[in-house]
Amino acid sequence: MKNKTNKKLIKAAKETVFYLFLTTLIAGMLLPVYFLVSLSFLSTREAYRYPLPLVPALNTKFELTHGERGYLLSVFDRIDKEYQTVLDTNDLEKMEIYIKSQLGTKITQEEIQVEIANLENSDQGSIFFIKPRDLLFNYDTFFKVTRDAVPALVRSIEIAALTILISLSIGGLAGYAFARYIFKGKDALRFSVLFVRMFPGVAIALPMVFILAKANLYDEPLGLSLIYSVGAIGLTIWITASIFMGIPESLEEAAQVFGASKFQAFMRITLPLALPGLAASAMYTFLGAWNETVAAIILTQFKPTFSVVVYQTLLGASGQVNLAAAGGIAMALPAIFFTFFLRKYINQMWGGVTV
Repeated sequence: MKNKTNKKLIKAAKETVFYLFLTTLIAGMLLPVYFLVSLSFLSTREAYRYPLPLVPALNTKFELTHGERGYLLSVFDRIDKEYQTVLDTNDLEKMEIYIKSQLGTKITQEEIQVEIANLENSDQGSIFFIKPRDLLFNYDTFFKVTRDAVPALVRSIEIAALTILISLSIGGLAGYAFARYIFKGKDALRFSVLFVRMFPGVAIALPMVFILAKANLYDEPLGLSLIYSVGAIGLTIWITASIFMGIPESLEEAAQVFGASKFQAFMRITLPLALPGLAASAMYTFLGAWNETVAAIILTQFKPTFSVVVYQTLLGASGQVNLAAAGGIAMALPAIFFTFFLRKYINQMWGGVTV
């Protein structure tokens, strides 16, 4: 009886340690994501405060009183729990611009004029009022002030799509050849396709500048797609070869017995069964092409990708971390949507039946 109790206690302790480890791991993965999302909604004033607020404010509390130069505007600080003076001016336009740009708060000059009238009619030395925050202000500002943001977003989608098309066309066919045919040097060739991935992307991008320039593909989406495809093809070959090896060749032979050609057997039998592997290859290829920054900086000049635009926003002279965070979230959304679109096939590859 005592031994059974000890075994139960040991089992419970192991399960507790396992779940604690799993919880810590998940929290460690999600915390940076939450931090980035939260930062993308913070106002410029909040983004440069220490310690950084972890939750964006839904509204802004103001105090308005008379100042030396005109009207003294103070803002309630959630960390210090007090009103702090931010502006002393008689210029309503300047006050409106500051409230919108630095505080990310919706307000108009007419509304400011109303508050000033309330101050003049008040017996108190100051008045307090609350205005709602524009939580999407950073996203709106990012696409308005960032150079070539919207065209760069479209361009990145185009580059990722071309990279998927090239890598799946070449890598998928090569993977099928490795899985179905026996030829001399097969193992050495299968290993060599990954050899190019051992080199840093910047090492390949530098000489490719001259090659693409001679081919009139420098600073063009197709040129970048070809560069990205170099590494993606090798990974696609390995994934698709494994998938095709898991599909019995007897299925194709049976289809041919019933009158289908080799090509028809492949298209109607093998290809549908290989869709999970092709979806996984497409996902890895998309993420690789979508997030690549170093090669894109070298191989583009006037037609940057969206990742380069976000990078330049962060390191630019007028770069702001909250705008860069908004750009980072905007950059992550297409990758999330694409992965979500392929989730059914990826789940099948991992052994799932339903999603």
